Amino acid sequence: MSFTYWSLEHDADGITWVTLDRPDASANTLASFVMDELSLVLDVLDEVRPRGVVFRSGKSAGFIAGADIEEFKGMDAATGRRLMQRGWDLYNRLAAVKYPTLALIRGHCMGGGLELALACRYRVVVDEPGTRLALPEVKLGIVPGWGGMLRLPKLVGPAAGLDMMLTGRAVDARRAKKMGLADECVPPRVMTQAAKMLVVSGRPAHRPPLMQHLFNGPLRSIVAKKAKATVAEKAKLEQYPAPYALIDMWQNYGGNAMAVPASSPTSLDALIASPTTANLVRVFFLQERLKSFGKMDDLKFQAQHVHVIGAGVMGGDIAAWCALRGLRVTLQDQSMARIAPAIQRARQLFERNLKEARLVRQAMDRLLPDPQGQGVARADVIIEAIFENLEAKQKLFVDLETRARPDAILASNTSSLRLSDIALALRQPHRLVGIHFFNPVAQMSLVEVVRSAVTQPELADQAAVFVRKLDKLPLPVADAPGFLVNAVLAPYLEEAMRCVDEGIAPEVVDRAATDFGMPMGPIELADTVGLDIAAMVGTQLVSGPKGTQPPQRLGELLAAKHLGKKSGQGYYTYENGKPIKRPAAEVPPGELLELGERLIQPMLTAAEAIVAAGVVVDADAADAGVIFGTGFAPFRGGPLHYLNSRQG
Repeated sequence: MSFTYWSLEHDADGITWVTLDRPDASANTLASFVMDELSLVLDVLDEVRPRGVVFRSGKSAGFIAGADIEEFKGMDAATGRRLMQRGWDLYNRLAAVKYPTLALIRGHCMGGGLELALACRYRVVVDEPGTRLALPEVKLGIVPGWGGMLRLPKLVGPAAGLDMMLTGRAVDARRAKKMGLADECVPPRVMTQAAKMLVVSGRPAHRPPLMQHLFNGPLRSIVAKKAKATVAEKAKLEQYPAPYALIDMWQNYGGNAMAVPASSPTSLDALIASPTTANLVRVFFLQERLKSFGKMDDLKFQAQHVHVIGAGVMGGDIAAWCALRGLRVTLQDQSMARIAPAIQRARQLFERNLKEARLVRQAMDRLLPDPQGQGVARADVIIEAIFENLEAKQKLFVDLETRARPDAILASNTSSLRLSDIALALRQPHRLVGIHFFNPVAQMSLVEVVRSAVTQPELADQAAVFVRKLDKLPLPVADAPGFLVNAVLAPYLEEAMRCVDEGIAPEVVDRAATDFGMPMGPIELADTVGLDIAAMVGTQLVSGPKGTQPPQRLGELLAAKHLGKKSGQGYYTYENGKPIKRPAAEVPPGELLELGERLIQPMLTAAEAIVAAGVVVDADAADAGVIFGTGFAPFRGGPLHYLNSRQG
């Protein structure tokens, strides 16, 4: 029997190699028709009764990316149950076969792909940077219902298994081997032989220690209670129901989502009906759209060498991130003394992310201090990240224009100046593009790619491709004050500061925002950004009646040189980098809700105006930018989507 998506190859040793390769897609996903064919594949294998079966991918990019999320759009309870039941039954069937099975995992292995691997007796992971294993379903407001909730805790222990499922966090190949998720971790050159040897080895399937077995059985309530407490610290039940449902399904129903009564608040039906699920699926597609802005196959541009000017927090961290992503980087500032702190921060970043000393050394070798700016002449991309002063930036780019290669990208990381104003000093103003990162660079995924009226379109497209190469999300924006993110943040922060001036405690203001779903309150955010920077951006971007004064308390703090977290004192006092928050008086929930809406309204109004002015291409792009650039509550689907749903 021939198949469209799966192929079977029987070798001389009695091993059947089952390869998934969707010819209609760049990555393997488990759409309904792919799962239907897998059922037929199992029919064939039952007849063949092979000595062993190895599942592998025909894609160089990865194993299986998970379910086809397109099928989740507009999903109703009946459809959701049907999809869940089919996967549950099919993977249970795979887990029960008499012949040994193995998943050979190279590259990404996500969601339903990892659940397929868990249904196999063995797993071999390939030790290379792209190999990542995760069950990220909670990020879509759903649960890993094809056996992940059943099998992962039994394999690695419930604490580690629940942590993976509740956070959606991916593990690399070595971590997978260490925790027992993988049986072997091997280099690419021996992966086929390793899989072949293991699948016929007769080795017993991995089992965790006895204590972990007890925590999966009679002591599981202890683990569940701790997991609920951990989730409660990060997510509210009414905002993100999926993690709570997952814990209940594991604790009380053996990881079988289909066993939960439809009337239960933790049922699959309740999750599918939740606005959170629809909005998180929407956010997934918004993220994919941002990725698409950096996927232009017709462009031949490939950056290898980046030169960053300015070794402060932003410039130094941009340089470090570029080196982490495999690029050669030269970092320029006035002296080695100014560059040294950035190099030290870079080492810390590499050690956190790369773990292995050899890889850390290689990354450090890619990051070169360059006080004389010799790297300018060789760089493919030159990023200016000096202080926000128009004259200084103009002078710098006039010099760069004469020294850089004619095909190099000249980019500014400016956050508040107009790109067109900087470009006025250039003989070729069309060469200047904005590549605006956000602080902290390592944590913020969004990067605004700014195009002025004279920027050459192909250069802006190349900049977006470069941003995507850094594993960031590029958002094309027009040259306007504050672009998108700062233009929506500034009025939000100012409204919060006005509330403090009115006598509302900073702690109450911040709680109203976090209750709304923001990751951090606006007062703490202003302290974190720096009150001097917040004041400067606010002056430039917040419009109001002529003569409007800045918030009174902000002015007082600036006069006292209390600049926020970096000075140890702002709206809050900081100890060891943490704000000391006083217990605030109890505020009725209705008042907190009303205050949260008041805080958010200026952001919604600004987002509407930005779309109307054409700064971003449409409302969906604005929603994506604000979610990934400010942390706007993902479960609400974006500011404009939230505004429309509220009005509806």
